[in-house]
Amino acid sequence: MRKPTRPQWIKCAIVLALYIAFLIWVKSWLGVIAIPFIIDVYITKYIPWAFWKDSKNPAVRSVMSWVDAIVFALVAVYFVNLFFFQNYQIPSSSLEKTLLTGDFLYVSKMSYGPRIPNTPLSLPLTQHTLPVLNTKSYVEWPKWDYRRVPGFGKVKQNDIVVFNFPAGDTVSTYLQQNDFFTNMAINQGKELYPGHVEMDSLSPEQQYMIYDLYYNAGSQYIKTHPHEYGEIVYRPVDRRENYVKRAIALPGDTLQIIDRAIYIDGVKQEDPKDIQFIYRITGTGKPIPIEFLMDEIGLSREDTAGYRPGATVFALPLTVEARSKLLARKDYVTAIDPIKTSATYDLYPQNKYNDWTVDNYGPIWIPAKGETIDLTIENLPFYERPIVAYEGNTLDVKDGQIYINGEKADKYTFGMDYYWMMGDNRHNSQDSRFWGFVPEDHVVGQPKFVWLSLDPDRGWFSGKIRWDRFFKSAGQ
Repeated sequence: MRKPTRPQWIKCAIVLALYIAFLIWVKSWLGVIAIPFIIDVYITKYIPWAFWKDSKNPAVRSVMSWVDAIVFALVAVYFVNLFFFQNYQIPSSSLEKTLLTGDFLYVSKMSYGPRIPNTPLSLPLTQHTLPVLNTKSYVEWPKWDYRRVPGFGKVKQNDIVVFNFPAGDTVSTYLQQNDFFTNMAINQGKELYPGHVEMDSLSPEQQYMIYDLYYNAGSQYIKTHPHEYGEIVYRPVDRRENYVKRAIALPGDTLQIIDRAIYIDGVKQEDPKDIQFIYRITGTGKPIPIEFLMDEIGLSREDTAGYRPGATVFALPLTVEARSKLLARKDYVTAIDPIKTSATYDLYPQNKYNDWTVDNYGPIWIPAKGETIDLTIENLPFYERPIVAYEGNTLDVKDGQIYINGEKADKYTFGMDYYWMMGDNRHNSQDSRFWGFVPEDHVVGQPKFVWLSLDPDRGWFSGKIRWDRFFKSAGQ
């Protein structure tokens, strides 16, 4: 063994200092077992880490040098994505026009503090499924409990937030990103207590996790039609689909929507600049060119899907600015009026009927960590999912009495903070109005800026790259 050189000692000291600082930050002293290996890499060299460099076979040296580089890159990407930042693509129009379909976002994990992973053994750059092979990209053991290390702050009202989809804990593999099946049959269940629908045959945990599929289609139908739904699988928190919405209400807030306006604790809130609603449009009968709607009004092909040239009554999603521009074209339209929304069974909570609509919703109190509520049969539908699915308790109702973990309960103290997330494209956003609260352990990070934007409606030589959106703030 050669005597270590001064540069080797300096490199070793720097790496050790950074590694120990990292362990202090994440408060994980289990990591000290790696310290002897770090020292060996730089100083003692008992383990032949680069044995392949001494091979006389040039092919072995060439292949192993690539393997070494790839492994190092994957490990680096894993830790960067886990603790510092990751890239995220906007897949839908729920936040238009603040964020557009095809925007690629730089998402900071440091903004709210990175999470220690529930499933630490996973392949980098995959969320839950390996491409091509179509198998899980993670190993379910070991499984760690939720813990978040210190970051720069907490979620603030109106922050745009990336989070794991709460209703994506158990999914149909054929319908992984869809949680709403309003055209299917209403759940074939029975009333357990007023406003509650019982789901059968699965474990209590699964019953709450796949709630929306079952409420709409019926559990028996889903289980007997695997060719339509595929396999029903459970995913840990950090392996659920990534969603992005705006944090409208914070823990402890009481939210209400009155005629589309957001009220927090009774105070009307200012709308985001580019908020968008669907309007009922009365046309003159003169066909409106799709190019005009896209280029001048700023609509996407998805936005214009319901318009037929020459129609005299149709609907379009519009911002305040877009509404003014279209209304000014008297050759195309004579009136633009707000649509009237009606009560629907697929609003949260699905197991309690209210005469609420997407435009007139609530009031509803957002749970806060350490806060205790009086638990009643009337408010149980709002909070049973946090109690059971998010905080891991068992819950039963017997003879009109609530039992949590086998004990009679008339109060409950929440163990986590929760948030109310909504899209800016208010009539085209599946959000907390449909699937309820977002627990703090689902929060991933905060988008900071758009680093690339590709318009899905255009070709590469006809404006696909939105140059004006490069490095634009992500709507904070």
